[in-house]
Amino acid sequence: MKTYVTKSADIEHKWYVVDADGQTLGRLASRVAAILRGKHRPYYDPSVDCGDYVIVINADKIHVTGRRLEQKMYYRHSGYPGGLTAISLRDQLENHPTRPVTAAVRGMLPKNRLGRKMAKKLKVYAGPTHPHEAQMPEVLEL
Repeated sequence: MKTYVTKSADIEHKWYVVDADGQTLGRLASRVAAILRGKHRPYYDPSVDCGDYVIVINADKIHVTGRRLEQKMYYRHSGYPGGLTAISLRDQLENHPTRPVTAAVRGMLPKNRLGRKMAKKLKVYAGPTHPHEAQMPEVLEL
């Protein structure tokens, strides 16, 4: 019996829609990251992008446990001395409701060229609508 090697030309990428309304942020992100990586497929290969596209809707209605709304901070740096900026999860959800979901999923993907390619297949929207109806996405229950 020969060993099967997954080739990127043989992979058909599907589209899935995930409703984040009432979902816990970390649990949602781990399941979405597994689909983006392709770990749900029988021919998964960690060196090949065999994952699918994922559309996350209602990202502004995610749920977090404990005191994370006040305690969890997102940091960025301008590159200048004293240029560190911190923003809490509550403020991030008010100002940019898609960023916490994107950041949580990206943190669970590989930190290399392949991970950046996988992250481009994630589409996050704050409301219940999305512009990807032409791809005929399937509803994914998590």
